[in-house]
Order: sequence, then structure tokens, then C-alpha cells
Amino acid sequence: MNIHFLGTGAGLPSKQRNVSSLILDLLQERNSLWMFDCGEATQHQILHTSLKPRKVDKVFITHLHGDHIFGLPGFLSSRSFQGGEDPITVYGPKGIRTFIETTLTVSQSKPTYPVIIQEIEEGPVWGDEQFLITAKKLDHGIDSFGYRITQKDSPGHLIVEKLQQKGIKAGPIYQQFKTETHVTLPTGEVVKAADYIGEAKKGKHIAILGDTRALETTIDFVAGVDLLVHEATFSEEQKALAYSYFHSTTAQAANIAKQAQVKRLLLNHISSRFQAEQQQQLLDEARKHFANTEIANDFSSYEI
Repeated sequence: MNIHFLGTGAGLPSKQRNVSSLILDLLQERNSLWMFDCGEATQHQILHTSLKPRKVDKVFITHLHGDHIFGLPGFLSSRSFQGGEDPITVYGPKGIRTFIETTLTVSQSKPTYPVIIQEIEEGPVWGDEQFLITAKKLDHGIDSFGYRITQKDSPGHLIVEKLQQKGIKAGPIYQQFKTETHVTLPTGEVVKAADYIGEAKKGKHIAILGDTRALETTIDFVAGVDLLVHEATFSEEQKALAYSYFHSTTAQAANIAKQAQVKRLLLNHISSRFQAEQQQQLLDEARKHFANTEIANDFSSYEI
């Protein structure tokens, strides 16, 4: 599992940073990519990577400000010409349906695959046997959400050596150890299946937040995640400015990470007022409060 940043800037594109979009790479887990936000020129950013748009089958929109959605109509249209045949589902706040349907209709764009649109509320958004996606409402003036991605624990592997030591040969009975609580052996002995199954593999937990003021109420939502992606539009000394524009500072984001006891913090949505040479200052501000912090740049990739 990897995360790839396509745009890490705030509000408007700059020479160093495009506007918001990132990809959660689940190619190994389920042969798909999940996109979070799709700012202007996202599809152009993808051209500079090895990512395949046809593999994107879910798009999660945090909120409806232009720097998070203006690239979506173009991406959906172009996907038709890039081998995209499978359905794609777009999740987002109320209004995302009107935005997508209006832009595609007015431009007479007709994707060659089904586009499913789901307007979300706070709470569970989607889940299957592998993953659960939950949304949390944030504080950004308009409806803005954070998403927590929970990978469910995987069952442990069958301990074949232990079975063989018991004289149990490979065959249909091995499947019973994976699906039953107790298994009756050919000898008539009944054994606990769990005694022959290894320890479960713990799933990963990721939280990706949209634009927001730093909130105490967010702490429980992101508690203990392996990776937290949090905006840091402003520097530590711009606390008042951040509050008035419904954003967060480097230090505020780091304090959320510290209190929530997350394992790793990635800061993004960096204001274009900060030049490349100022990035270390922003990073130092955050690391004073939470050491395992990095600032994401366009085309940065991280293994989870």
C-alpha cells in the first residue's frame, strides 16, 4: 500500500505545487487506485507518473472548493480514452452530483463507463470484506470531510507444518481449518481450528483530511492511524490568519497528530506564499510538536 501526491498546494497552483489531489495505491491489495480530491490539472499531473487512470475506481471528494474539484470533469472524460471501462464511484458532499452532471452535460461529455455518484454524510461511507471508509465532518465554512480508511485484519495463514506433524495430509480438510471453528479429523478426533492458524495480519489505518481548522473533535477520529494526512496552509505564527480562513497551521496539525498518537504525519495543502527555501522552517515548526512529520511535495510517494 502506497500513497502518491499529485497536488499539494493550497487555493491556486504555483510553479512548485499543483492544487489538491492524491492517490491511495491499492494495486497489490485489490488491483485498484483510490483518488482523494481532484483539483485542476490533476490528469496532467498523472501523466508525470506511472499511474493508470483506468485503475482509479473510487474518487473521494473532501469538499466542493474549486481547488479540490475543478479537475474532476476532465479526469472523468479523459478516462474514457485511457482504457477506462469499469465503473467509477465518486463520493462527496451534497452538491457533487449537480457539479458532475452539469459539467458533463453542458460539455456534452459522455464517459463510456458508468459514473456512480454518492453524496455523503458523516459516518460510514463504504465497506467490504477488506476495507471500511468512514467520513468525519470538519470545520471549513462549507461542508468539508475527512476520510478514515480502515483495512480490516487478514486471517492468519494455515500452519501446514503443524498439520503435517499431526498426520493431516493436504486436501479439502485444510479448507475446513479456514472456515470452521472445530474440525473433525479422519481419526474422529475433534480439534480447534484456531490452534492451526497463525496470528492475524493487522490491517493498516489511514486518515486523509480535507481543509479544516484544527479541531479537538478530530483526535478520536484519527487516533492511532498509521498515517495522517493533514493540511498545513499556514505557518505557526499565522494562527489568527489560519482561523479566519478556516485552515490549520503546521504546529496545530502536529499537535493533533501528537494527541491522537498517530504513527506518521504528512502535511500538505501548503500555501503558495511559502517558497521552497521556507519548507524547512515549516517542517521544523511541526517537528517541535511531532517528530515523525514530513511535508509532502508533488509527486512524493510514501509506503504505508
